[in-house]
Amino acid sequence: MGNIDKEVVEDFGKEWSEYDQSDLSSQQVKEAFNQYFSIFPFDKIDEKSVGFDMGCGSGRWADLVATRVGTLNCIDPSDKALSVAKDKLQRYDNINFLCSSVDEVKIPLNSQDFGYSLGVLHHVPDTEAGIRSCSKLLKQGAPFLLYLYYNLDNKPSWFRFIWKLSDVFRLFISSLPFGLKKPICNLISLIVYLPLARLAFIFEKIGLPHKNIPLSDYRNKKFYFMKTDALDRFGTKLEQRFSRLDIEKMLINCGFENIQFSEGTPYWVSIAYKK
Repeated sequence: MGNIDKEVVEDFGKEWSEYDQSDLSSQQVKEAFNQYFSIFPFDKIDEKSVGFDMGCGSGRWADLVATRVGTLNCIDPSDKALSVAKDKLQRYDNINFLCSSVDEVKIPLNSQDFGYSLGVLHHVPDTEAGIRSCSKLLKQGAPFLLYLYYNLDNKPSWFRFIWKLSDVFRLFISSLPFGLKKPICNLISLIVYLPLARLAFIFEKIGLPHKNIPLSDYRNKKFYFMKTDALDRFGTKLEQRFSRLDIEKMLINCGFENIQFSEGTPYWVSIAYKK
C-alpha cells in the first residue's frame, strides 16, 4: 500500500470499534461538529453535491453531512472502522463506503464538489502527499476542510515543554499491545485530562484566563471524548504536527487558494479552495 502506516490503521480500527461514539448525545456531537465545520461554506453545497470524507473513522461527521448533500463517499483504510461507520450510517442511501488509503481511492479525478479530512492526514507518512491526493479528487473551486495537529505555534514555551514531556510517554505507550494501551490511556484521561479540563471549566466560570491551561478545550465536554482522544493521542505511533504557516504552504503546494483558518480550538482547522 502507498501513503499509509499499517500499524496506525490497525490501531484506529480497534479504537473506533471500542469507541463508536454511540454513548454521545446528538447535542454533544453537534457541538463538536460545529467546532470543526464552523468555517465550512455550506452555502456552496446542496442536495446535488458529491463529496468525500477522507478517513471517516466511525462516521460521526458523515452522520451530520450526509443529510445536506447528494452523495458522500466515506473513505477509510480500516475495514473495522468502515464496519462501525456502516452500522452507524445504515439509514442513509446516499453514502458510498470505500476501503482505501488516501492515495489509492477509486474515485474519478476532478469529480468531487467538496471534501474534508479531519484529524487524519497527520497520521500518514507523507502529509503533504495526502493533501495532494485529496486535491486531485476535487473540482476546480471546490472547498476542502482540513484539520491537522498543531505544533503549539500559538502557545508559550512552557506549554510546549509540557507537551514534549507528554510525547515521551506517547512514544512508549504507543508501542504497547492494544490490550495494554487502552487501560493506560483510560487512566491518563482520568487523572490528567479530566482534572485539567475541569480546572479550565472553573477558571472560565469565575472569569480567569483558561485558554493556556492544557486540555482546556475539553472543559465542557463529556468524559467519553477524553477517553477517545487520549487513546488517539497516546496510542498512535505516527503523529506529525504542523504550524499554521506549514499547513498554508502545503495547501498552496497542493493547488489550493483562498486559505482561511479557524481562530478557535481545535488547532488548526482550515478551509481552502481548489484552483
